[in-house]
Amino acid sequence: MTSSSRPLPVVPRLFGAWVRFVSPATLRADLLAGLLGAVLVLPQGIAFATLAGLPPQHGLYAAIVPCIVAALFGSSWHVVSGPTNANSLALFAMLSPLALAGSAPYIELALVITVMVGVMQLLIGGLRLGSIANFISPAALLGFTSGAAILIAVHALKDFLGFGPDAGISAGAVLQYVVAHAAEAHPGAVLVGMVTLAAALAVRHFKRHWPYMLIGLAAGTLVAVSVNDRGGEWAVRTLGVLPSAWPPFHVPRIDWETVPDLLGLAFALTIVALGQSISIAKAVAARSGQRIDANREFLGQGLSNIVGGFFSSYVSCGSLNRSMPNLEAGARTPLAAVFSAALLLALVASTAQALALIPFPAIAGLLVLVAWKLLDVPRWRRLSQLNRTEFGIAAATMVATVAIRLEMAILLGTILSLVSYLYRTAKPAMRPMGFDSMSPERHFVVVSDTPNALPECPQLKLLRMEGSVYFGAVQHVADRLHELRAAPDAARHLLVMAKSMNFIDLAGAELWQAELMARRAMGGDLYFHRPRPQVLEMWEKTGFIELLGRDHIFPDKRTAIEAIFKRLDPRLCASCRARVFWECKDAPYTPTPPEEKKDPAVDALQPP
Repeated sequence: MTSSSRPLPVVPRLFGAWVRFVSPATLRADLLAGLLGAVLVLPQGIAFATLAGLPPQHGLYAAIVPCIVAALFGSSWHVVSGPTNANSLALFAMLSPLALAGSAPYIELALVITVMVGVMQLLIGGLRLGSIANFISPAALLGFTSGAAILIAVHALKDFLGFGPDAGISAGAVLQYVVAHAAEAHPGAVLVGMVTLAAALAVRHFKRHWPYMLIGLAAGTLVAVSVNDRGGEWAVRTLGVLPSAWPPFHVPRIDWETVPDLLGLAFALTIVALGQSISIAKAVAARSGQRIDANREFLGQGLSNIVGGFFSSYVSCGSLNRSMPNLEAGARTPLAAVFSAALLLALVASTAQALALIPFPAIAGLLVLVAWKLLDVPRWRRLSQLNRTEFGIAAATMVATVAIRLEMAILLGTILSLVSYLYRTAKPAMRPMGFDSMSPERHFVVVSDTPNALPECPQLKLLRMEGSVYFGAVQHVADRLHELRAAPDAARHLLVMAKSMNFIDLAGAELWQAELMARRAMGGDLYFHRPRPQVLEMWEKTGFIELLGRDHIFPDKRTAIEAIFKRLDPRLCASCRARVFWECKDAPYTPTPPEEKKDPAVDALQPP
């Protein structure tokens, strides 16, 4: 057995080819990158769990076990999984109508949904359906993330202003409460939130490579400690002691009668998570040069959520806020994510008393900063300048994200993107072709785009087909072909340059059959130049090839014109003044009677 045919060892096949590259040097680099990842996720995990309506420790749990499983079984070497803002917000929006956020039933629902999402992701990867994520357009994702940013900021206002749970659950209720009670904002909470936000922004501006979120959280916590020591009306609410550093094993309990209702929510959350995961994996791969296997990536994400759901973790996926720093910090293999999870566990265990002092207004300040980064104003500005249709899709998705359920918003954005695509492809270009001169090196040109193009042959129309002829485009193509046949000076023969006709469906095959019958009924014929293999395959299946005749399909334009010229009416050729083909030079020519109207541009081409 040759080395190329020898099966891969079990470990590389199970975890990926990266295991072959592990060395003391990569372990050192991964350990340093993992330390940065643990520091980064500490404030994020707490903030995102709060956003999801869960106790803070669940955000940390989601950055430990799921992170390890996704790293070992996924495709990307640098993507770090864990809690994300979009998943957290989506989970809260879907579950808050079913149970009180933070309550025991709410936590059970979150864990069950996580396992369901993992099973769906695993099935998508196992059935090799990873390409469905490609149908979530960048514009829809931009609108969704921007709408999520608005919702994140709105929900953060509750703790930023010190109102707490009294402000309500929905975004509308929170805004209404904030406006009505703005004068009653808690001064201590506002102070802590502002200090957290200011410190994080300052560090981010002057020291971009420092953990600005962690430093901002530390600054806000110090102010809260000072305020709480004094007591009085300025005291702010803090996290309190976390129950455990290690994610406890727990089998989620659920009423089986609610499973059908949860399936729809789990599917929507799966789409949201998969869209994020593949987008982040592609973004990181563009920087690292690594090739991503979408199906394996989904398998890894599915396993991470299934296992995570039994270890008190809620829905996780690839995190851009941790993946990009992981790559830039020099991570070499997925072990960087494993080290990140292990170091986070040690960090939480050793600093439990300090974590208990973290104030909710400081977390809210970080969420406001996250929301601003998610809004991505420069990208909105650029999209408005480049493509108004995509801008409209993004705007509609953003409004839907804020106004209706999140899963419906992402579905709406995807549908709008597909409708836009179908509209653009429903009118494929059909360009009449001709020549630019009679010189030996003359080229085929688009007649409408070339002011000095030679006249077209009155018997043979040259038409370049650009685009697919499928059910949505059939009517447009049929109307255009009918216009060509119905013209007073219509050419009876048609040569379709089909190199750019990407594919056809059954409706497209029937269209060309109808065109063939119409051309032959008017005394002409239909020909094709270089149709694509998939087009020929469809024609073979439908029998159109036999009806057309294999001698009506040509490998190049010169050969096609030479063969078709012999089938033209010689009587019409004799009185033709265009004579744009090389074959026309040897054809008999009868001068046009003087009383007929002449075209000087055509007469200039005639032999003396």
